[in-house]
Amino acid sequence: MSRLLIETIKCENGRLCNLEFHQRRFSLARKEYFGEIDIILLNDVLKIPDDAKSGLFKCRVLYSGKIEKIEFLPHNFRSIQSLKLMVDNEIDYHLKYADRERLNQLFEQRGDCDDILIIKNGCISDSYTANPVFWDGQRWWTPDTPLLPGTQRARLLEDGKIKVCRITPADLNKYSKVGLINAMQDLESMPVIDVLSIK
Repeated sequence: MSRLLIETIKCENGRLCNLEFHQRRFSLARKEYFGEIDIILLNDVLKIPDDAKSGLFKCRVLYSGKIEKIEFLPHNFRSIQSLKLMVDNEIDYHLKYADRERLNQLFEQRGDCDDILIIKNGCISDSYTANPVFWDGQRWWTPDTPLLPGTQRARLLEDGKIKVCRITPADLNKYSKVGLINAMQDLESMPVIDVLSIK
């Protein structure tokens, strides 16, 4: 596996969003994976180019022990209206690895669905690029078994806007909707899918 990690940050109209949560994950990941030689503050190294100061961009930070590359890419949301359950008990994505080969392989098996929901050890974890949240008619719940605890997930949990619990495929009938949150999409901008569209 490549010894590179990625941090993806939403840049909207010249503002980097949720930077505190990205800094937290970035620092913890560097310490775990590389032994963290020195402290790098994202706020100091991320300079928004003029052509990314208006509109929606994905700031992609590729790093090892040091910052390898920073790019700002225009972002468009994918249309997601259906999800396919995929079982993989061996997948490990607890850090945001640049190498997404196994995730790509699972995604390619989605058939006529738009995205996937990965089941690991009998529990729902993540989609291809997002943490799922499930609506029970009163509040949003996110699985306590994510492959990668996302920054948006962390912020929404800290703000009390979502709650966490164990969710298995057998629990899906308790919910009416599923949303997909990640660095680029929160509860207001996420795609929302009818649970009946999970296959």
